[in-house]
Amino acid sequence: MKTIVSITTAAAILAGGLAAVHAQTKSHVISAVKEAQWGPAPPMLPAGAEIAVLAGNPMGNSAYTVRLKFPANYAIPAHSHPTDEHVVIVSGALTFGMGEKLAKGAAGNKTLSSGGFALMPAGMNHFAYTAAETTILLYGQGPVEFKYVNPSDDPRNAKK
Repeated sequence: MKTIVSITTAAAILAGGLAAVHAQTKSHVISAVKEAQWGPAPPMLPAGAEIAVLAGNPMGNSAYTVRLKFPANYAIPAHSHPTDEHVVIVSGALTFGMGEKLAKGAAGNKTLSSGGFALMPAGMNHFAYTAAETTILLYGQGPVEFKYVNPSDDPRNAKK
């Protein structure tokens, strides 16, 4: 009897938790890769990256999903975010490292190829770079913001 009550209670808790999960948009999104509408990435990223917003508003206070395309030999210096960042490699490869400074080839860096996943918790300093053109799927809770460890690495601080 105790087991049945425990299972019933667990099922009720789980069902209640799942009932609270719902989309952040009022309409569905079904998008083929070729339908992506690419444009220049926001100025918080080094020049050369492209973005396609799939769902939500990365600059708003809700869930978002975007594709980012990086050219070959692209690098994002050490930075952190105020919210968790979820990354799935779609094509190419992206190398991640942790720390205060971009360090290509450092021990501890990890290269992920197509299908690889990374989670960068809020406030964690990390960097990333490519060798070949790479596309990622990035999702999380907005607003997206970059806090570069070294302010001179922030492309928004570049002299125009």
